[in-house]
Amino acid sequence: MVWNDDTPRRNSEDITSDIESIGTPEGELHLRFFLPSGIELALPATGIREVMNQAPDRITPIPNASSLLLGTINIRGQVIWVADLGQFLGDPVALSTQRAEIPIIAVEDQDMILGLAINQIGEMAWLDGDQLGPTLGVPDSMTTFILGEWNAPYVNQSLRLLDPVRILRSARWAS
Repeated sequence: MVWNDDTPRRNSEDITSDIESIGTPEGELHLRFFLPSGIELALPATGIREVMNQAPDRITPIPNASSLLLGTINIRGQVIWVADLGQFLGDPVALSTQRAEIPIIAVEDQDMILGLAINQIGEMAWLDGDQLGPTLGVPDSMTTFILGEWNAPYVNQSLRLLDPVRILRSARWAS
């Protein structure tokens, strides 16, 4: 940029006040997303390996596998199982695979990786764990996997926090 007498200049105090006005995020970073029925959930960013969109024809169905599993995908040479998270949690609305792309959240714990197919990816948000309360009106099929619920004004509605490790280690995958 060329400076001339008409170009406004900012001193370091102006820049510092701008940075301070941004503020420090409170809480931990989470990914918000939606199941087909419109239920909004969140996963801690620390348990997420990757977020992607995959064309349904890139998900290879596996015969005689659990009905919860859509199939496998190949990501940079690594084969990853993809599951219908809504069906796994007992969501009453089925995930539509008749679309151009399916959002998938790959969660990881130690040596295990699983792709969770969802309806829609939301936003990344800093959420305060101290504001996490008990879950209300949660179907029995979900309670094991939910750590708590936010009902704070900054989430607009109730937002449930999922435990990715409980999902990965669940005995439901064997059925």
